[in-house]
Amino acid sequence: MLILEVKDGDTIDKVLKKYKRKYEKSGILKELRRRKAFTKPSIERRAEVLKAAYKEEMYGNKND
Repeated sequence: MLILEVKDGDTIDKVLKKYKRKYEKSGILKELRRRKAFTKPSIERRAEVLKAAYKEEMYGNKND
């Protein structure tokens, strides 16, 4: 549950902007999308390994 403190001088636009920012940072939507479809642990691990290999290739050995 997101809780915002609203001051007397705040406009509705400013409060909505604060809410949207807090909602983005909380990661609720990202978690919801992740839970929408089940992925097997082996597939998740394979994706992590491929991502690590890509990063190593791109950024790992700069002294060639």
